[in-house]
Amino acid sequence: MYQRTTRGIRVTVQPSFLEQQSDPEDGRFVWAYTVRIDNASSEVVRLRTRYWRITDATGATEEVRGEGVVGEQPVIRPGEGFEYTSGAPLPTPSGLMVGRYGMETAAGERFEVDIPAFSLDSPHEARLVH
Repeated sequence: MYQRTTRGIRVTVQPSFLEQQSDPEDGRFVWAYTVRIDNASSEVVRLRTRYWRITDATGATEEVRGEGVVGEQPVIRPGEGFEYTSGAPLPTPSGLMVGRYGMETAAGERFEVDIPAFSLDSPHEARLVH
């Protein structure tokens, strides 16, 4: 589990490898990741935008930007949270994701919340420990 807090907004990410949707022989590796956003601040916030930087094991990077998450722009009140699950395919057996959410307060102030960098690891990559 990976976690990061920005301005009282805690983002927790739990990635998992999806063996049944992956095809290692064809260079297709798929992960699900569940994100929990908890509002420990005193302000009502709305998640407006998302930005992801996805890097595969060769160092190739893809950037994804968009409105909201999973078709929603959730309002998160103090003491409440929002959770969703999405997915990411890669052509390599491992990778890394990191990003940020664009948030807006009820007063219209916009700010960014960091999404912690998290590792996408599959059982199809040999690991060496030195």
